[in-house]
Amino acid sequence: MGVSTAQMRFGLFGGPIRQANDTDDRDAYGRYIESVVEAESLGFYGTYLVEHHFTGRGQVSASLGLLTYLAGITSTIRLGTAVVVVPWHNPALLAEQAATLDLLSNGRLDLGLGRGYRDLEFDGFGVPRTEAMGRFEDTLAFLRQAWTTNERFTFDSDFWTLKDVLIEPKPIQQPHPPMWIGAASDASVRKAAAGGLRLFLDQVSTFAEVRERLAVYREAQAEAGVPSHPYDVALTRPLLLAGDAQERQQLRESHQGTLEYLAHSTSNSEDNPFYSAPEQRRQRVEDSAIIGEPAECVERLKQLQDMGINQVLLTRTTPALLQRFAADVMPNFGTEAK
Repeated sequence: MGVSTAQMRFGLFGGPIRQANDTDDRDAYGRYIESVVEAESLGFYGTYLVEHHFTGRGQVSASLGLLTYLAGITSTIRLGTAVVVVPWHNPALLAEQAATLDLLSNGRLDLGLGRGYRDLEFDGFGVPRTEAMGRFEDTLAFLRQAWTTNERFTFDSDFWTLKDVLIEPKPIQQPHPPMWIGAASDASVRKAAAGGLRLFLDQVSTFAEVRERLAVYREAQAEAGVPSHPYDVALTRPLLLAGDAQERQQLRESHQGTLEYLAHSTSNSEDNPFYSAPEQRRQRVEDSAIIGEPAECVERLKQLQDMGINQVLLTRTTPALLQRFAADVMPNFGTEAK
């Protein structure tokens, strides 16, 4: 794959999460909102929210609601879900809420959709995880029909019967907002490409794995006759921007602890080597992060850009860290801090 000529874009990934010294959830949400406002002022492209439930850690549960609030206090930054877990959502309500967000943001929605992976959440909603794929595919079909149909229609599938519906409002972006999916296996990546879905790649894949998955995606797009775009793939990476070697090590250890939590919360560990091979986790933190002093971070990002990754979503950010990144790293990619 040749060297990319597109300018690299940077965004945020994750969302509010409670910390030990927080008084209540307002502290976590306030920090996140502050980060998004700061990111927009610094020239970051987008913010992409996860969706989780019943965690006990204060992770965001109503992502579309929070993004709709952000639409009212921002003007340029893209507002994305990464992802809405569709097996838990009524398709008609999801279509209405997502379109409303796109309308109020003047067409800034990136709609990431997913199947879910935590048994705790499926059990909480009373939805068998075995139904996840079927519900995902039904909802995707409904969204595409709902946003391109101006008459009432009935949608009858294995999981939903929606009679005589007319979805209002329609999204600003036509025929619909960009739709994304997270995928790791070759089969899932190929299916996403053939279906015209944009691709989220995860934060624990190595540089070699990123290259391989991107090649599979581009190949599958070509085989299906789906046009490719420089920004139809987004890669999530932890930002471990350090001032010296000691801070680099501390950040690495801290991030490994975060990923250990994720490894123990997943219910489909076979889908990702990080989760199924604990002995690899330490090395995978080193092999996947944007880590080190500014020069090392720039070098790692340029490796990604050279392989064709033009959009990187950063985790573990704060307003102060975003300011350092904008001043010391972003100018190397043609993006000057505002």
